Amino acid sequence: MATTAAPYGARPIGTLSASGSFTSKTRNLPIITTYGTQISNGDFVKVAADGTIAKDTGTTALTAVGIFLGCSYTDPTTSQKTFSNYWPASNAATDAMAYVLDDPFVVFQMQSDEALNTTDRGLNASVVVTAGNTTFGKSKNALDGSTPATTNTLPLRIIDFVDGPSSLPPKGTTASDTYPDVIVKFNAASSGSASNHSYLNATGV
Repeated sequence: MATTAAPYGARPIGTLSASGSFTSKTRNLPIITTYGTQISNGDFVKVAADGTIAKDTGTTALTAVGIFLGCSYTDPTTSQKTFSNYWPASNAATDAMAYVLDDPFVVFQMQSDEALNTTDRGLNASVVVTAGNTTFGKSKNALDGSTPATTNTLPLRIIDFVDGPSSLPPKGTTASDTYPDVIVKFNAASSGSASNHSYLNATGV
């Protein structure tokens, strides 16, 4: 059971799109040279005003273009083509490209930072944003377990709990594991509010 907090960001597992697999919906998007923030595998990313991507550090709202899955660049020291699980902060590469899963209907798994219960299924929640792991390049973002509510502007929709040995609630109960894994999606726009995925917003970047 998940009795230890070990968040891993957003882990894609499926899509609600009418056709195709989420694995075929990865786009190469540029990272500006010397971008000063580490972007980790599983982080949410957004399109900046200059057309490059940046880590989306939103908590109660997102302007995400998708989930960061890694990047490639020519190492400025070795001049070798490099494929990385994460973007090292302030890297001086001039040709860096991010691999971004940009399907606005992607379904992904996240760990909650505290216990939930079955009544949280179908509610919306915020994100806990933390700097990623520098050894393996994995995100350490989590779903904020204190925030599930009907509030239509919150960025994530809780679809379900992961039905497995690492997460509860058990069948027939309402209590959850200490740090349950949940299945979520980007919360879409509703009347008078913006979508938390930029492709579904009428206003451009």
